Amino acid sequence: MLMTADKAVLLVVDVQERLLPAIHEGEAILANCIWLAGVARRLRVPVVLSEQYPVGLGPTAAALKAVLDGAHVVEKTHFSCVSDGCLAGTEVEARRQVIVVGTEAHVCVQQTVLELRWQGKEVFVVADAVGSRKPLDKDLALARMRAHGVDIVSREMVAFEWLRRSATAQFREINRDFIRDN
Repeated sequence: MLMTADKAVLLVVDVQERLLPAIHEGEAILANCIWLAGVARRLRVPVVLSEQYPVGLGPTAAALKAVLDGAHVVEKTHFSCVSDGCLAGTEVEARRQVIVVGTEAHVCVQQTVLELRWQGKEVFVVADAVGSRKPLDKDLALARMRAHGVDIVSREMVAFEWLRRSATAQFREINRDFIRDN
């Protein structure tokens, strides 16, 4: 199945200020989340941000939040966004496809993703925009999620599937601003 902008929502899981420095390649993960969030905004794909216990882990990274001004932000204390019930009433509940980025791949991302699959959602995890403290944990999480029917994709796969075709002004704009030099 292909990802489509009109059926998708981008779910950004726990990309928080105090957690990011502990994430392996955390700066690259943040940059890829910002990149995909920018593409989502430009293509009018709704975005939902979750924050795991923000009193302790801080808010969503400022650079990411700046790109997503006005995005729906939900707080949670369960690892899974689904278990916490914080996605109720958001675009995640309303849309069929959920594109997931964030941290930590083997904890909050994985638990959320598996529960979304169990709910019947089409779930896509962006491999270059998820991270864990240890690379092995990320690798195991991606393998486990794939085994449960989750598609593992890259940020460019998402962008090109959302765009669908090249002969449009929208493609030229996204290509110029996001793809060509990144």
